[in-house]
Amino acid sequence: MDLILFGVGAVLMILGILGSFLPVLPGVPLSWVGLLLLYLAPSVPINYWVLGIAFILAAIIYALQLVIPAMGTKKYGGSKAGMWGATIGLVIGIFVPIPLGIIIGAFAGAFIGEIINKSDSKSALRAAYGSFIGLLASTFMEMVVAVGFLIFFSYKAWEFRELIF
Repeated sequence: MDLILFGVGAVLMILGILGSFLPVLPGVPLSWVGLLLLYLAPSVPINYWVLGIAFILAAIIYALQLVIPAMGTKKYGGSKAGMWGATIGLVIGIFVPIPLGIIIGAFAGAFIGEIINKSDSKSALRAAYGSFIGLLASTFMEMVVAVGFLIFFSYKAWEFRELIF
């Protein structure tokens, strides 16, 4: 049982890292479920504090991933229409089956939102650039947390390697 939980947990950890780049996978939540499966293995003692703190961190990072592109739009001079456009474009970009759909969606959404708000094309382009920078920042943040979860997972698996394997 330990080996199965460890194996599925390890796969989820890898998918979590991939999910920080691929918008169709929820990266950090998948990594957290991988940690949960490791702790559910009978030979690994459950530490509720670690799981609780990791869950709170995963929830915050997941929520920030949706908010930061809109904040980038606002920082680069975008209006509320640009922020809403970036958020809507980001969500639409998740479901559009094209490469880099989430990036293009957030960028295009912020641009369209600013154009609708009667901004000139130069300020609309700047707001869209802010959305792009915000998206890169949120992706990097999610990747760092997913890799941190993987390092912790590996440490715990190594600590209990005699019992798991």
